[in-house]
Amino acid sequence: MPRQVDHESRRRRIAEAVCRLADERGLEGVTLRDVADRAQVSAGAVQRCFRTKDEMLRFALGYVGERITARVRTPPAADPAPTAAAALAHAATEVALLGEGQRSEARVWLAFVAQAAVDERLAGPLNADYAALEGLFTRLIAEASPTAGPDAVRAARTLLALADGLTTHVLVGRLTAPEARAILHAHLAGPGRV
Repeated sequence: MPRQVDHESRRRRIAEAVCRLADERGLEGVTLRDVADRAQVSAGAVQRCFRTKDEMLRFALGYVGERITARVRTPPAADPAPTAAAALAHAATEVALLGEGQRSEARVWLAFVAQAAVDERLAGPLNADYAALEGLFTRLIAEASPTAGPDAVRAARTLLALADGLTTHVLVGRLTAPEARAILHAHLAGPGRV
């Protein structure tokens, strides 16, 4: 009797392999053979899950985006019912990937961002992720500061760009994660902020 395969589980395992390889080598170092080896499946199994390498990379990008979004939407255990301002600070910190153990994920995310700059097939899903985060930030800013009005969108875009920029500065060694966190929180606490 043929063995039943959980295709979604296999696709996620392959996405994790793509992420580990991208962390070590960048996206240019991700090959079908290496992904299969790292995921401990056959190359044929990878090809049954994904018709092309582009499809596999788009799925892996979505997988990383889902993990980040899940953390953004999950309040910290220390504050299960945060205010809108606290939820915004938590979300921005999660997007900046400044937490313990997130350096690897930050390298993978930025590898996808760099590739999306030259590959519109990745740019579309990446822009959708950013739009969703911008919407969340806009809502939290409007809740935390009801007088923000139309400026809430601008403030959300600014905060999202700051979080991304801080990720880059930490990865290249320009700032430490604690320094980046301090900058982020100072921005949030600044005059006219939430």
